[in-house]
Amino acid sequence: MRSLAYALLLGLVGAAIVHIAVLLMVPAYSERDAWSKLAAAAGPYSIVRVSGDETVEPLVSGIDPLFEAAACRFDLSEAPARLAGRETVPFWSVSVYDRAGVNLYSFNDRTADQGLLDLLIVTPAQMLELRKELPAEYERSVIVETEATEGIVVVRAFRPDAEWRAEVLRFLEGVTCRPA
Repeated sequence: MRSLAYALLLGLVGAAIVHIAVLLMVPAYSERDAWSKLAAAAGPYSIVRVSGDETVEPLVSGIDPLFEAAACRFDLSEAPARLAGRETVPFWSVSVYDRAGVNLYSFNDRTADQGLLDLLIVTPAQMLELRKELPAEYERSVIVETEATEGIVVVRAFRPDAEWRAEVLRFLEGVTCRPA
């Protein structure tokens, strides 16, 4: 009986130590999320390359090595956000995330009009205004309606081999992110 009580006490003390250690580590890890890293790298509506290479560490971990990626933070409190590209590559995809990292919408070049990147992100109130009279410049845009007022758009482009690197980077550099 005595050894059982000792084991329980030791387990409780060990659990308390682990619990306290985790609580003390939370602030250090919470500042390392994608939103914080992008905010430190650039302001809203700035395209930031998040994939790394042999000389540069990726801004966000977990990116497939066969893809190059760029991201843009947006804020819909004043105006919709628009992401557009002038060129195309063999495959690209776009994902819209809220500030917490929840995926709100994804699409790729196969579902975009003529394979060109043209995305408009709006709040429900902004969507009501657009429905009254859609400007001609947005007729071919993929329109994403979201309750989130802040978020991140990530553009990924497939790089089949090293020879495609320059073309894929040119595609990502040609992507614009701005208030609409």
